Amino acid sequence: MNTDDSAHLRWTLRRVGIVLLLALGLLALTSESWRFFSQSPDYVLDALLAGLVAAAATAVGTLPVLVAQQPSQRVQDTMFGFGAGVMLAASAFSLVVPGIDAAGKLGHGPWAAGLIVGAGLLLGAGVLLWMDRTLPHEHFIKGKEGQQASTLRRTWLFVFAIALHNVPEGLAIGVAFAGNEASRAAALSAGIAIQDVPEGLVVALALLAAGYRRSMAVGLGIASGLVEPLAAVVGAVVVGHSAALLPWGLGFAAGAMLFVVSHEIIPESHRKGHEVYATGGLMIGFVLMMLLDTALG
Repeated sequence: MNTDDSAHLRWTLRRVGIVLLLALGLLALTSESWRFFSQSPDYVLDALLAGLVAAAATAVGTLPVLVAQQPSQRVQDTMFGFGAGVMLAASAFSLVVPGIDAAGKLGHGPWAAGLIVGAGLLLGAGVLLWMDRTLPHEHFIKGKEGQQASTLRRTWLFVFAIALHNVPEGLAIGVAFAGNEASRAAALSAGIAIQDVPEGLVVALALLAAGYRRSMAVGLGIASGLVEPLAAVVGAVVVGHSAALLPWGLGFAAGAMLFVVSHEIIPESHRKGHEVYATGGLMIGFVLMMLLDTALG
């Protein structure tokens, strides 16, 4: 066997070894996940399923990029506004109001209940601000932010930015199923899934405009949605351990969502001069989520 054949054999064995290790790791992870969910309360599984639905909605939203022409920037900003409206209404009607009710049921008076949820809200916004300042990421318009952003590939910077958008939505789903009535949690999940469809489309279009191939833009958009079921499970598990954590968790999720709306979505939708259309989309999204919460909750 000559040197080239020997090198090729070593390369092949190395690749086979890596594949086997990955397969074993995936098998072990699947086994542990099955054990975890089989022993978990029903609301944890409900949160996971709702998070998966939201992730699937994000994936569905990216698919038109494979075949359709790119819509105008005005349409994209309108869809951004729609998502912001849904998140604003979800924060108010599905998180803050139930959080105050939950604190009241724990024996807190109106002032104490409001302060608890308000403190949780500020904590959630503060954590997202810390993540925004610390994690390297890149916005489609504002550019790079976070520590060591200049040392990472641009693809990963976009992925981190999209993940920051989706973490609060997943947390909100998990916290809602851990403490809300099932109907109100379902309304929140439905609203988030509805707004994830245009959000997935806008994200894929932005990646396409940034120079990525259609398949890569769709793949990254789909991958970004996988953060939501993970965050949903985390939210459900943490809040489900103690009833006293419920108003704090609902406030935290609301604060995280409000931070994303104010710090990310609204500025992005207003930078191209389409404020009126973005605001119109926001109002429609807000009303839709309000109707979902009142009709299903």
